[in-house]
Amino acid sequence: MKSRIFSTDRYRTIGDRTKELLNSQEDFLSPTTARSTRAFGDAVEAILGERFQEMLGEDCAEYSASFARRAMADLAFRDNDNVYYVVDVKTHREDTHFNMPNLTSVERLARFYEDDANYFVLLLVKYRLVGTHAMISDVTFVPIEFLDWNCLTIGALGWGQIQIANSNHVAIRPHYSRKAWMLELCNVMFEFYPREIEKIASRIEYFQKVRQRWEAKEM
Repeated sequence: MKSRIFSTDRYRTIGDRTKELLNSQEDFLSPTTARSTRAFGDAVEAILGERFQEMLGEDCAEYSASFARRAMADLAFRDNDNVYYVVDVKTHREDTHFNMPNLTSVERLARFYEDDANYFVLLLVKYRLVGTHAMISDVTFVPIEFLDWNCLTIGALGWGQIQIANSNHVAIRPHYSRKAWMLELCNVMFEFYPREIEKIASRIEYFQKVRQRWEAKEM
């Protein structure tokens, strides 16, 4: 099922509104919390939890911002066509040289996308600090399938975690086909898993040698 938000340019409007909202906030960081990217992220999530429904406007029929820390979403909503969106809020401080955030498990995403009416969405807030004042330079609001695989990687956790390779370089392919993206995901995993098998085989070999050394000891 096509989303009216992502099949048009409405998603850009939502991103622009969110940027304006965050830039309109009074300073919400102290000299202590300004040093913490986690504190900034928590503050942004709190603001958006209360106000993001306003950014969606008429595109929102139902809204929720109450999720456990390890849940797939920070925010979620349904539109008037009963399309369901889970939104993962990420923040990136631009003067950091390296940032590789986890997005979601490949297995969890594959199951979630069995329903064409579901969308897993990234809301990436880029910012820089002047003292304790946060200046929002960009807000990206896109479904995961708009992210080019050139800027993604797979982390070896569980079934595999989709990660942004470097938040300083996020490549967007607007209106990209979900089918094409998911087929690319399958190809990525077909390359990833054999490499993991090779790693596991070498680790088994290592501990076989460790065991032999310990078995040879008298005590």
